[in-house]
Amino acid sequence: MPTRRSFLTTAATLSASILADGAEKGEAGRKLKYLQIGTGHAHADKLSAYAESPDWEVIGIVEEDEERLRAAQKTSLYGKFPFLSLADGLATRGLDVVGIETEVRDLLHYGQIAADAGFHLHLDKPAGSDLAAFKKLLETTDAKGRVVQMGYMYRYNPAVEMLRRFLKAGWLGEIFETEAVMSKVVPAVGRKALAEYPGGMMFELGCHLIDLTVGLLGCPERVTAYPRRSQTSAKDSLMDNMLAVLEYPKATATVRSTALEVEGFSRRHFSVCGTQGSFHIQPLDRPKVTISLDRPRQSESDGRVFPKGTSVIEFEPPYGRYVGDAADLARIVRGEKANPWPSSHDLCVQRTVLEASASESLTGK
Repeated sequence: MPTRRSFLTTAATLSASILADGAEKGEAGRKLKYLQIGTGHAHADKLSAYAESPDWEVIGIVEEDEERLRAAQKTSLYGKFPFLSLADGLATRGLDVVGIETEVRDLLHYGQIAADAGFHLHLDKPAGSDLAAFKKLLETTDAKGRVVQMGYMYRYNPAVEMLRRFLKAGWLGEIFETEAVMSKVVPAVGRKALAEYPGGMMFELGCHLIDLTVGLLGCPERVTAYPRRSQTSAKDSLMDNMLAVLEYPKATATVRSTALEVEGFSRRHFSVCGTQGSFHIQPLDRPKVTISLDRPRQSESDGRVFPKGTSVIEFEPPYGRYVGDAADLARIVRGEKANPWPSSHDLCVQRTVLEASASESLTGK
């Protein structure tokens, strides 16, 4: 775990003139500047979405782990960007957003440093295992008028965006049930790494589904976790078969995540059932939607008609992960739109993730 020395060094280098440069941030017509801290997260290669975006200029990478630094410098993605010290990276004139892509255990440490320095954040998921520390980070960014965008990868999935439009129009009626599954086979070396975190697969993968569920239904009244270790050995403590039930006044939601399912990617799904229709997305990563409606519905925006009964919608070409995230973050930073996922949502998601993980380290609840 990094010490506080790097924070003190960084804070000392930030002059009033650099912080004052924030007044220029969000200026329309210019590329926004993005710094990535860390290469250890499983989704750290999302840097390519920023590198290829017309909205962003990647100014460099910070990697304080020497072994990871040497490995990253040899890759085709990271190797084309300058590697900077933490102090130099955060002191870059005109820097807008800092992406935190370290291993999960270090996300909040570096996120707090960047928040204290006054930057917008893209923080990968899940937001650590200390709820109080995450709450402090969000309070810091809120006080400074900055945004934290969490790295939940299905927020900009086109099928999920369609689902939100259906719900906004009221086409599904009153929601009484949601069901979500996200699993895969995790090899032995991966199992050992994931066992470090509370809740195992619920913490690692189920958090994506909890973000979707809370986004649709809000904070649950109660969360009940059913943790299981289905593949056990003396050297393997991963909670590899996880179920959580989220309870609402008129609805229940289930979330499952395992490290055991053969071809689990193909069965990843999110289903929403209401009194006037249902909406089923499967698979999530290359979405196809099955819609069942009790009456025909017509979109006011484009005139599209969705018939009574069951119909199937496919999305072609496949969407690219994080492309939508990067584009929307640019709009938010430029002041063109409000953040659709405010800190209150993210704090509720993280609390729910820890409850669904049966975490004993839930603090600041």
